[in-house]
Amino acid sequence: MPTNLWQPGQSGNLAGRTRGSRNKLSEEVVCALLRDFREHGQKAIAKVRRTQPAAYLKVLALLVPREHKVEHSNVIKSLSDEELEAMIEYLKTSLEAQASGSIRVIEGTIEPAAATAPAPKPKNRLMLEADTAVGPRERMPRKMRPPAGE
Repeated sequence: MPTNLWQPGQSGNLAGRTRGSRNKLSEEVVCALLRDFREHGQKAIAKVRRTQPAAYLKVLALLVPREHKVEHSNVIKSLSDEELEAMIEYLKTSLEAQASGSIRVIEGTIEPAAATAPAPKPKNRLMLEADTAVGPRERMPRKMRPPAGE
């Protein structure tokens, strides 16, 4: 089988799709949707919000980006000496106010019995096999019945 049946830029199907037709179709569809949305968009959104709240929330969730890129930067390095001194002064005054008791802080302790208490046994099989934050739970073996002949 020869590898180069047609010249570059030439198709084997002479009655095939014309160049740019896919772009024209998608452009016309998007323009039609835009015109319709400008005319009826707010009323349609309000109707969906009232009649189908699940679909409304799904559309909102699809509008939120799936990934949020977080970049680490050292802000303290970019501060001037005056800004650093102001931050140190602010921290000192807030620590002094906390030590004097003018700021109320909720303090609590962990009771050892509650921290080490075993988790309650789940009611269904799915929860028996689910991994938890501590680790997977061991599955209890089934009780075997003796064979019918014995």
